[in-house]
Amino acid sequence: MALKARVLYDFHSENPGEISISENELVTLFSEEELEGWLEGENSRGEAGLLPASYVEIVKDHITASVNNNGFSSPKTKAQTPTHTSYTSSDSQSQRGFGAGSSGSGGGSFHTSQGSDDDWDDDWDDGSPSANAPQGLGSAPPLYPVTTSLPGRGSAQQHQQHHHQHQQAKSSATVGRNLNRFSTFVKSGGEAFLLGEASAFVKDGDRICVVMGQHGPEWQADPYPFTCTIDDPTKQTKFKGMKSYMSYGLTPTHTNVQVNRRYKHFDWLYARLVERFPVISVPHLPEKQATGRFEEDFISKRRKGLIWWMNHMISHPVLARCDVFQHFLTCGADEKAWKQGKRKAERDELVGANFFLTISTPDVPLDLQEVESKIEGFKTFTKRLDENIVVVNTTINEFARKQMAGFKKEYQKVGQSFKLLGQSFELDQQAYSAGLNKAIAYTGDAYEAIGEYFAEQPRHDLDPISDLLDLYRGHLANFPDIVHVQKGALTKVRDCPKQESDLHNRCNIISCATLAEIQHFHRTRVRDFRSQMQHHLRQQISFFQKITAKLEETLQRYDDEE
Repeated sequence: MALKARVLYDFHSENPGEISISENELVTLFSEEELEGWLEGENSRGEAGLLPASYVEIVKDHITASVNNNGFSSPKTKAQTPTHTSYTSSDSQSQRGFGAGSSGSGGGSFHTSQGSDDDWDDDWDDGSPSANAPQGLGSAPPLYPVTTSLPGRGSAQQHQQHHHQHQQAKSSATVGRNLNRFSTFVKSGGEAFLLGEASAFVKDGDRICVVMGQHGPEWQADPYPFTCTIDDPTKQTKFKGMKSYMSYGLTPTHTNVQVNRRYKHFDWLYARLVERFPVISVPHLPEKQATGRFEEDFISKRRKGLIWWMNHMISHPVLARCDVFQHFLTCGADEKAWKQGKRKAERDELVGANFFLTISTPDVPLDLQEVESKIEGFKTFTKRLDENIVVVNTTINEFARKQMAGFKKEYQKVGQSFKLLGQSFELDQQAYSAGLNKAIAYTGDAYEAIGEYFAEQPRHDLDPISDLLDLYRGHLANFPDIVHVQKGALTKVRDCPKQESDLHNRCNIISCATLAEIQHFHRTRVRDFRSQMQHHLRQQISFFQKITAKLEETLQRYDDEE
């Protein structure tokens, strides 16, 4: 039976077999069964194909209440109630309702693309969290209650309850709530934190420090940096060969122990990180593909994308030491340990609003006006960068296409014409012209070889730039939501009374985290683009040196005498 679903986010098809959908559009699903995060259905224009499962919610008919434009509920006898089908965890995490994880990290929601847990059965997960499962791995470090919830949690804080309630009432009356429940500021937990409603225990290992650097707030550097290699994937099968998948060997340097991971494991990790860190740009994974997953070109491209993704993960001071990421890198074939770590991550309380509780900021608060100016400047920068990345990517891809097809063909035509000239010379049958005839024939071969050089060169110098630009387009897609969280906090605090110090302090935490992430983005961008452009130019120099060497070798053939 066909199902109706409402579209949560715009999606523009980029591959054959996909269909484009628009926010709030009603689409028809042919089945609830997912294929690696994709559903099959038909949009309102009658186009049938694949669409991302995390971008839609199934609607069912029953009596409920709807929310009008003013944010107030009114009874409705027969309303459409959304029911998410893309969650795999039945715990309280699945009720937080942020936005789609695949669309970016700021305020994005955790919608894991795993439609069912069948693929986890043989990959260290049975999809059924046990009530008795340990909450963590190893001995538990000291816990410190950190809260902005009013009143506080625990008997030790009950004597402050009346004061906290008064503060909460005053704060709420001052700034009010955002009635748009789809606002990124709301979905990310930024508003709840600002209003003092976040409450969680923060372990020592979960604390995140923002320090004041030469150019402003920045994440405290990771004292134990490491790297990680990703081997060429191997094809694996299960269910007696009925199902196939690719397995990647990961070897982090701080353990030197290889672990095997599938793409869906990366996808699960990505979704957890997006949910946990609302103002950190989690790098996007290489795109999914429902067909042709075992083709050599696709496998090679995906591995390169995963290497870029991993390099950005391990170079981020916060993401690199995140417990769920470390578990992903270090848990080997121990099924019990993997399940414990996975369930711990899925029950993590330090997500959304509670994430901000983990952040320690410099002693001197930021000037809000200066913060706003920096944020506006960054918005202008990212907008222009995104536009120009499209221009560069289009240009180099077109140039690569010309090299692989047009240039190769033209050089081959020149080479063949020289060969024809040599063949005509051979008809004279003069002994003293034999050397010339051979040299001309060799010239024809040389030009054909140069044509092959042009066809092969883009994968050495242009494709890596294109891969880097794709990665950064993912980051740029994350930042509007990240900036929106910070702008939402500034907007609410700007007009509140100065005596509302708690609101200003919490806004300062959001601002420090946002500026620290922007600072990390810029440092990483400078590192990546400097390195990639150096690589490109070295490859270009080597390329033309190879052509020059071939032409010089050809020239020497004309000096030979018979």
